[in-house]
Amino acid sequence: MKNLFGGGGAGGEAAPSNGAHVPPGERLYAIGDVHGRLDLLTHLLDAIERDDAARAPAETRIILLGDLVDRGPQSKQVIDQLLTRDWGPRRPVFLKGNHEEVFLLTLGGNLEAARFWTRIGGAETMASYGVDQALIESGDTLSLCEDFARRVPDAHAMFLNRMTDTLVVGGYCFVHAGLRPGVPLDRQKSEDLRWIRDRFLDFEGSHGTIVVHGHSISPAVEERHNRIGIDTGAYASGTLTAIGIEAGHRWFLAT
Repeated sequence: MKNLFGGGGAGGEAAPSNGAHVPPGERLYAIGDVHGRLDLLTHLLDAIERDDAARAPAETRIILLGDLVDRGPQSKQVIDQLLTRDWGPRRPVFLKGNHEEVFLLTLGGNLEAARFWTRIGGAETMASYGVDQALIESGDTLSLCEDFARRVPDAHAMFLNRMTDTLVVGGYCFVHAGLRPGVPLDRQKSEDLRWIRDRFLDFEGSHGTIVVHGHSISPAVEERHNRIGIDTGAYASGTLTAIGIEAGHRWFLAT
């Protein structure tokens, strides 16, 4: 486990956050896009727990920024882990990504969404639930959806449906993809929160908050004055990244 970008491991000095704060007594960890990499998620959650335990007592939340599923080999197992993990005193928060959105559309029998999903990583998710590879490749989308729906536990569907879009704490807004510039948070559309890319990434102005997001892959953390991107492409790179935030400081952990 690596501590990146100026310290931040247990006992390390966290870097100043250039004016953004979270309320006293709170500590936040946010994790980038997991994409079916149970191995990396398990290692990073264990590292976060060690890091948290080594610091002063605080009210701690662990925020997963969405795209838990697809592309990697163990999407079902990732959800199993999150549903059964002993979080101790820490409170988990799960944000919905665009891949969870298409998962749910497919689960509801949307054939167009299912065909799209198989092209963007859903085939790997279906395989993790035990769908036969021959059926996945058959082109029989209706049979594929019906078979997949029979294999998804109700608890998994409920978990995905309960995911939220945003979390605002102090000077930070946590979201999967980003915000549409110039639009108040309470008027943002879910499709932008889960899918937006260039219009958000290229925006140089203020959002009125620092946005912590995933969705858009970069080889390292993208730390800008108005946003922090922590999707480091775990499913392919082997690097799953988390940010820690407390008071006016932040630090990073990565596999």
